Amino acid sequence: MPRDMFGDVVDPSVKVGSRKWYTIPLSIAVHTGILLALVITGETLNVATAVGFIGLFGVAVQNGIIMVANLNRVRETGVSLREAVLIGASERFRPVLMTATVATVGMLPAALATGVGSDVQRGVATVIIGGMILATFLTLLVLPSIYFSLERIAERWAAARGQEALAGH
Repeated sequence: MPRDMFGDVVDPSVKVGSRKWYTIPLSIAVHTGILLALVITGETLNVATAVGFIGLFGVAVQNGIIMVANLNRVRETGVSLREAVLIGASERFRPVLMTATVATVGMLPAALATGVGSDVQRGVATVIIGGMILATFLTLLVLPSIYFSLERIAERWAAARGQEALAGH
């Protein structure tokens, strides 16, 4: 593990509080999917959809944190980086997919509603459905890939720093 200038071990994924920094950009990318869903369905951006944005942001970040924590847990068992990513991501595949499926299917009646007062429901449902689809894709496929790349870079960096330290002595 790399060390900072004070000798403390530095986690390559750079912790920001209790969250991993690369879960935040992915959850922001989810907002692109939400805006696309709003444009496709012809819904407007209003207070109700903004509340959906906030809720979905939390779910996306939480799923990302859980995925990264599981990848770290598997990595600590001593398996190779590639195996840790494959095992850790496959362990989280079903729970993340089931959560997204339940949220999406649960919002379908609200998204398809046409009665009185359904304008607010449709907006929130569209945000949740569009965002959950993209968030699930990013959490299950893109996040493990980013984790693998960053960890591999950190390993190479640590090896290079180790060789520099050996050469200096």
